[in-house]
Amino acid sequence: MNKRARVRAPELVGEGGWLNTGGERLSLGELRGKVVVLDFWTFCCINCLHVIDELRELEERHHDTTVVIGVHSPKFVHEAEHGAVVDAVERYGVAHPVLDDPRLETWKQYAVRAWPTLVVIDPEGYVVAQHAGEGHVHAMEKLITELEAEHEAKGTLRRGESPWEPPEPTATDLRFPGKVLALPEGGYLVSDTTRHQLVQLAADGETAVRRIGSGERGLVDGAPEQARFSEPQGLLLLPDDEGGAGSVVLVADTVNHALRRLDLATGEVTTVAGTGAQWMQGGPTDGPAREIALSSPWDLAWFDGRVWIAMAGVHQLWTYDPREGTVRVAAGTTNEGLVDGPAAEAWFAQPSGLAAAPDGERLWVADSETSALRCIERAPEGGHAVRTVVGTGLFDFGHRDGAAEQALLQHPLGVAALPDGSVVVCDTYNHALRRYDPATDEIGTAATDLREPSGAVPAPEGGGEVVVVESARHRLTRLRLPERAAQVEAAAHRTRREATEVAPGALTLDVVFQAPPGQKLDTRYGPSTRLVVSATPPGLLADGAGAGTDLRREVRLAGEAGTEGVLHVSAMAASCDEEGEYPACHVHQQDWGVPVRLAAGAPARLPLVLAGLDEESAQG
Repeated sequence: MNKRARVRAPELVGEGGWLNTGGERLSLGELRGKVVVLDFWTFCCINCLHVIDELRELEERHHDTTVVIGVHSPKFVHEAEHGAVVDAVERYGVAHPVLDDPRLETWKQYAVRAWPTLVVIDPEGYVVAQHAGEGHVHAMEKLITELEAEHEAKGTLRRGESPWEPPEPTATDLRFPGKVLALPEGGYLVSDTTRHQLVQLAADGETAVRRIGSGERGLVDGAPEQARFSEPQGLLLLPDDEGGAGSVVLVADTVNHALRRLDLATGEVTTVAGTGAQWMQGGPTDGPAREIALSSPWDLAWFDGRVWIAMAGVHQLWTYDPREGTVRVAAGTTNEGLVDGPAAEAWFAQPSGLAAAPDGERLWVADSETSALRCIERAPEGGHAVRTVVGTGLFDFGHRDGAAEQALLQHPLGVAALPDGSVVVCDTYNHALRRYDPATDEIGTAATDLREPSGAVPAPEGGGEVVVVESARHRLTRLRLPERAAQVEAAAHRTRREATEVAPGALTLDVVFQAPPGQKLDTRYGPSTRLVVSATPPGLLADGAGAGTDLRREVRLAGEAGTEGVLHVSAMAASCDEEGEYPACHVHQQDWGVPVRLAAGAPARLPLVLAGLDEESAQG
């Protein structure tokens, strides 16, 4: 990392204005004397949510010298709505100022190319480091400590509290609930995500019967009033030994990276899977459940004799065997994207909703970042295979009904399987409930004017009704499904980013990685870096696709001036501490989807900063 590069930090601008500042607008001039960390994020992105959590302790330790500012830079159309950003800041407990930048103005000024990206600005107003992806907190801690000492000595460090002002709390029975479960004795169990609790509701879906969890963020087992969760999501009622509904609920405790067990009779909570730490590349993926780390489990389903886990944090599906107490990977490679085929070779992108079909023949998956409805089926040759029903990739989304092959969703977070074999999709960012019928291979709109629906279950009484979690309205809503789904006026969108102009023909992809201070590349077990390159459409890459160990690659782009597409680049670098008897190891990983346009005379080099500071990129 070249922390001496003298690149003046551009000013912070955003049409949406500021949040968490009590209405005040901030400027870098006013923050001179502070270390400023810019966190470029968007609320759909699980990696961005990981970074928010990673920064909590760092913010606390350096509260009087460092100001973290979230720069919200939307991917989806819905994320450009100011009200949605306000909701997200509260939903995820963001405890620092946030600039709402719906037009990506500050994003462009800092030449950011990926969510999340962290930029460090020193007390004199110069950019000194840039990190893409997650897992950089150790490097950030060391750098900030060095900057504090350097500028304290120079007299350019100004101590004092952050300008963060939390919003006034709002009184509601639920606050950004995530998922819902119909209970065998009647009523519902809801994950009250922002309040870190589970809430049992009466059959009316409104009256709170009891709350499970103290309401404080944490990982604590015990009685209902003592247990602690951290942004719980998915809920699953385990079958009993005879295959009927039991009295044990499993909870996807998302930010704790754990599965918790709830005894419905006593309210006792115990941890059954996960270590409380986030799984990182290179960690074990098969073994005793309490010894294997998980990564943001988001939803749960019982399928093929096991618990399936939507492991949103690593773009995979895992399974948990409650009898043996083991977990293992079931589908996905950790690469982010939309690739079908054998389960072990498939790519997912933040799977967030699961539902097993009543006949047990398939598992439905809401794959949120690809805006896709997908399913897991038994393969004829054995094992499982992945098939996409609706969705085309990471950057195409919208609201289009009709034949599944041309239909569009926008960041769905939930699915529910119906008795007739059809499936309803919580089309979260379209504020709609969609219904897919496998018999006709068509999808239609069952309901609109919902507010960020995130989970649903068939009503226990039947009658063609479903109970939907309206997360951003903080309630459950009961809906009667129409006999024939509506066909709404079509809308199609692409990710809100301008294409980067690059030269046709030969192009140098240059992933910039400099080991953080006090670390070195970890070459003990072979190459410490990995690079995977592909494109949409695939024909954009005439040469250079595939995997390799060099972070710089010469590729050849096909097409004439004006040709557009997306370069998909996935990079990984492993580093370890230079000192200590047992040096800690760190894995740095990021996936980029870079929209490009071929243009004569454009640059023939595309720099992507994984960690360090590429001066050309920093200056835009």
